[in-house]
Amino acid sequence: MTITILLADDHAIVREGLRFLLEAQPDMEIVGEVSNGRDAIAVAADLQPDVAILDVTMPGLNGIDACEAIKECSPDTEVIILSMHSTTEHIFRALQAGALGYLLKESAPPRVVDAVRAVHRGQRFLSPSIMDTLAEDYVHQRSIADADSPLSRLSAREREVLQLVVEGCSSAEIARIAHLSPKTVETYRSRLMAKLGVSDLISLVKFAIQHGLTTPD
Repeated sequence: MTITILLADDHAIVREGLRFLLEAQPDMEIVGEVSNGRDAIAVAADLQPDVAILDVTMPGLNGIDACEAIKECSPDTEVIILSMHSTTEHIFRALQAGALGYLLKESAPPRVVDAVRAVHRGQRFLSPSIMDTLAEDYVHQRSIADADSPLSRLSAREREVLQLVVEGCSSAEIARIAHLSPKTVETYRSRLMAKLGVSDLISLVKFAIQHGLTTPD
């Protein structure tokens, strides 16, 4: 089955390079080439290609807004965004617009064939460095969120004691496992309950389950 492809880039040399790579594949056919976002929408609506490869920066209408319009007029067309930008703003805007693929231009040539096949199967395809950017952003956002988490009020030792408490260990058992004195365990236990604002074991267990420190088994 042939995968039909629309190319949209305002640089003819880029389109030529992509066409050369893609038409070398026996299962791919370029059915349209345009140099701006508005023409990309019109051609996509007319030809209903399987895949559209859109440059982000194009005259008249950028590739991300063109992507959103194409997904409306040709819902079965999967979109790959080509970009020089690896910022999370560009990436998230593209994904929110409906793109399944996002390739940096610097890494596009060796990956574009795989990207076309992946998005045609309904799978997301991102340049490896994009994955790194998203992972770093996720870690950053989680760091911000975790700063407001009740668990952030506890020290590592207090979290250790908390888990052992809700797993049913006695103070003596915790002391042996954590290499602490029973009195120190009781101090940690009292301190962590005060920090979390709970006064009984049932509430402590509920808290631990909600925050993934233990399972309800």
